[in-house]
Amino acid sequence: MPLSVSIFCGASSGQDPSFAALAYDIGTVCANENMQVVYGGAKTGLMGKMADGALDHGGRVIGVLPHCLENREVGHKGLTKLYKVETLHERQQKMMDLSDLFLILPGGYGTLAEFFEVLTWKQIGLHNKKIIVLNANEYWTPLLYLLTHCQTQGYARNNNNSPEPEVVNNLKDFSNLIKILKKERLE
Repeated sequence: MPLSVSIFCGASSGQDPSFAALAYDIGTVCANENMQVVYGGAKTGLMGKMADGALDHGGRVIGVLPHCLENREVGHKGLTKLYKVETLHERQQKMMDLSDLFLILPGGYGTLAEFFEVLTWKQIGLHNKKIIVLNANEYWTPLLYLLTHCQTQGYARNNNNSPEPEVVNNLKDFSNLIKILKKERLE
């Protein structure tokens, strides 16, 4: 069974045009590595670009779209499967259930909410799945400093059981990490 990755990213394109290209390329890498992509189901912004990258290269893409966002995050019509759920919490749970790991790309409050939820769930033992932050152009550097600050102030664990995310800085690092994860899975 192929690895399944939940990808959290913006439903808008943001200010840096390189992020749209990165999102498309991430989708392409996932398809080329025979990974199933699970994401929020939108056709807009980085979410849509990433899904297009996977689909354009024969990938399997599963969307999970809550009814409350159907008008804002218009559902992608070309997906392998689109689940429609009632709430954002149901979306997050469904994405967690369908995924072996999580990848965080640039995004806004929704992406942060998704990131912190899987991070918190990992800290309290609800899952033990890898969380990867792609820190392209140092987008997430302030967040990474905040996580370290929380630890140094004693509000987050800083030990072997810490839910700290793995950080990669570019597409090549992500691609290499995926190859390692797939090899580990076979062993």
